[in-house]
Amino acid sequence: MIGTILSKVFGTKNERELKRLWPLVEHVNSLEAHIASLSDTQLKDKTEEFKRRFEAGETIEDILPEAFAVVREVSRRRVKMRHFDVQILGGIVLHEGKIAEMKTGEGKTLVATLPVYLNALEGKGVHIVTVNDYLAKRDTQWMGPIYSFLGLTVGVIQHDSSFIYDPSYFSADKRFDFLRQCSRKDAYLADIIYGTNNEFGFDYLRDNMKYEIPDYCQRELNYAIVDEVDSILIDEARTPLIISGPSEESTDKYYKIDKIIPRLQKDIDYTIDEKARTAILTEEGNIKVERLLGAGNLYDSSNIELVHHVLQALKAHTLFKKDVDYVVKDGGVIIVDEFTGRLMPGRRWSDGLHQAVEAKEGVKIESENQTLATITFQNYFRMYKKLAGMTGTADTEAEEFAKIYNLEVVVIPTNEPMIRGDYPDVVYKTEKGKFNAVMREIEELHKRGQPVLVGTISIEKSEVLSNLLKKKGIPHSVLNAKYHEREAEIIAQAGRGGAITIATNMAGRGTDIILGGNPEGLAREFLKEKKDYTENDFRQTLSKAEDICRKDREKVVSLGGLHILGTERHEARRIDNQLRGRSGRQGDPGSSRFYLSLEDDLMRIFGSDRISGLMGKLGMDEDMPIENKMVTKAIENAQKRVEAHNFDIRKHLLEYDDVMNKQRTEIYSFRKEVLQGENLKDRIFSMMDEIVDELLSIYCPEEKHVEEWDMKGLNDAVYGIFSIMPNIKSMDLNSLREALTSGIRNAYEKKELEIGSEMMRYLERIILLQVVDTQWKDHLLAMDHLKEGIGLRGYGQRDPLVEYKKEAFDMFADMTSRISTEVLSRLFKIQIQKQETPRREPVRQTRLNYNRGEGSSPVQIVRRSKKVGRNEPCPCGSGKKFKKCCGVNA
Repeated sequence: MIGTILSKVFGTKNERELKRLWPLVEHVNSLEAHIASLSDTQLKDKTEEFKRRFEAGETIEDILPEAFAVVREVSRRRVKMRHFDVQILGGIVLHEGKIAEMKTGEGKTLVATLPVYLNALEGKGVHIVTVNDYLAKRDTQWMGPIYSFLGLTVGVIQHDSSFIYDPSYFSADKRFDFLRQCSRKDAYLADIIYGTNNEFGFDYLRDNMKYEIPDYCQRELNYAIVDEVDSILIDEARTPLIISGPSEESTDKYYKIDKIIPRLQKDIDYTIDEKARTAILTEEGNIKVERLLGAGNLYDSSNIELVHHVLQALKAHTLFKKDVDYVVKDGGVIIVDEFTGRLMPGRRWSDGLHQAVEAKEGVKIESENQTLATITFQNYFRMYKKLAGMTGTADTEAEEFAKIYNLEVVVIPTNEPMIRGDYPDVVYKTEKGKFNAVMREIEELHKRGQPVLVGTISIEKSEVLSNLLKKKGIPHSVLNAKYHEREAEIIAQAGRGGAITIATNMAGRGTDIILGGNPEGLAREFLKEKKDYTENDFRQTLSKAEDICRKDREKVVSLGGLHILGTERHEARRIDNQLRGRSGRQGDPGSSRFYLSLEDDLMRIFGSDRISGLMGKLGMDEDMPIENKMVTKAIENAQKRVEAHNFDIRKHLLEYDDVMNKQRTEIYSFRKEVLQGENLKDRIFSMMDEIVDELLSIYCPEEKHVEEWDMKGLNDAVYGIFSIMPNIKSMDLNSLREALTSGIRNAYEKKELEIGSEMMRYLERIILLQVVDTQWKDHLLAMDHLKEGIGLRGYGQRDPLVEYKKEAFDMFADMTSRISTEVLSRLFKIQIQKQETPRREPVRQTRLNYNRGEGSSPVQIVRRSKKVGRNEPCPCGSGKKFKKCCGVNA
């Protein structure tokens, strides 16, 4: 109540923020006439002028008004678009490191050019993060003329290639005009880099697996603008990026376990919790599984892994549905993205779940992978010096953005008033009744010629609707597959008269739906039969297409614009708002309505018993709708509960990943120091001192008398690590430490004399990196196992997170100790043929997987190492075979 009164007096927080920024917009406007009077050459010279002013001590904020005015004028000249005042406002918000919420069609791509240009003047690189490769490429080609005119370079990172924007380059494939192929490193050296969240994250992980500093691609993470920020930082935050390598485990166990699951009975042998998406065996179920597998006590320590795989198989059968969570295609299981409805080839569930689903579907089981490097988007993007984002829907998640990313959300007003009509939800008793009503409305709108965008939440529901429309002979387009240019073209034409487009809620995101259709897309459609058409052919056809689209637009506007028909509510209100936001762009007319049923997942799982009971008492049949405030409120409350639940999951993931993040930062910093260090001898000597102190604390503890010290054990341990027999007799602790340190260092100096200083420095670096990588890989596996079982500590009245932090710290300390021991042991045992200079051996390639959301898609990582046969003795002198020693990662 008090908050409402204060808002009326002082305005909302958002209104106060817009009021604070408005004088800056007016300042930019005041410069427009002067900047417009400049010649092209004078405009181009502004970039060097701004850089000189910046170097002379002016701040970026001092330069902002004039820099924004320059970009606005260049945009008007080069891409025929002038920034509106609200777009200038959005640009200022992005520059300040905040999230700008701008409705669909308000020109977010153009808005980004303002802060991107301004911040690129610092010369430290600016990353623009998009949701897919197509948008990264499209936006580079679209906005590239602005940056290029102003003398800035633009790179674009794609999944399997990288490019530099070059206005003089023309490709045989028109889709790649102005994009000259280059190395990934060259793309990252550009002033401005477009790419997807996956590629930026994987490049960071890959860089930290390299053996030479010149091979690193990314520079310091300076400033990033994340497009569709809610999709990337919230929807995709729960699953980490993983680079993995194959393990050597047998896959037979998955088939064996899968065979017994159908013999278990729900509520007798197991229970499922759809809200938490978990499946648990009952006492009866445990006994039955023990009998069916002949495994003895399931909870015996030797069967812990077996229990895990049984529970994963149970989840695969009871909670993961074909054509909803995944599809079976080309003999494999492909995950369906729950937010976009697109197929995600290459992505895999972790912890044996994907293998369990493969066994369930009777397809070939791919072996489980071992994690080599991993990071969540939450921690990757928090490494940027400055972070900003833009989207059409962020305000409902403002609390999460603030708490996790320290990002404030500012809602930018629309350039034209929003006149879309959002009708109340209509709820039916059954799904069949709902679909009957949906079909009636589609038929009616199709007869009138009004375009309809039908939103579904799964491929399965898209196909159900598509089949119903086919039976009635109604033409339509279906979008639910992997994103590509064709999908963007179809969604761009969804505003043409009579068009019916069925799309999973997020398909085609990033492409505006223009009433009457997109003339360029229509022109290409007319010319698609003509293989070699000239620029003149295209211009003539475009003129014809523009005329058709203009007339069609007039007709569609008179009919009420694009109608959005939602067939189910998503768990998050934000996703529903995104679907609605496809209509009513730039002041266009439009409308939206959601059709729901009590059988929808959201209503069924999150409590609609009262509503169902009410409908039953009233004797309502399946074709009778209910429109009631209580129903709408119940739906909204269910969505709020799910949003809060998902926020807790993401927050929980972050709390655990923060522990790993500190360790990852430490290891990656250490690796970089090793790679940059010309002389690592001092670091090796420090390791010797640490190991000597550790050995003395074990065999000659201060609290024990000299006679009680284990001198034989000490001598044996020293020999085991350093390959020298010190044969030291009892003496006081300081003298003992001095004698050991001196003996070990002398032995090392002797070793260096034998093989030469230059070779020794080279070996120190290579062995350090090999040992660190091997130990880090094993540590990640151990941490995965720790995280799996840590929840059980809660039953012992102990906080699992506190226990995890404590044990993770101890495990990291043990790992660093093992690194020192292993490095020293290898260096002291090494026997190598003397060479005048270390010879660069041929580069050998190791096949690794890098996975989005615990998935896998083979890529090649280049690793520098000695070319030695896997079964030959290791050149480090350990006596082991190469594949069991230095070649363990090969």
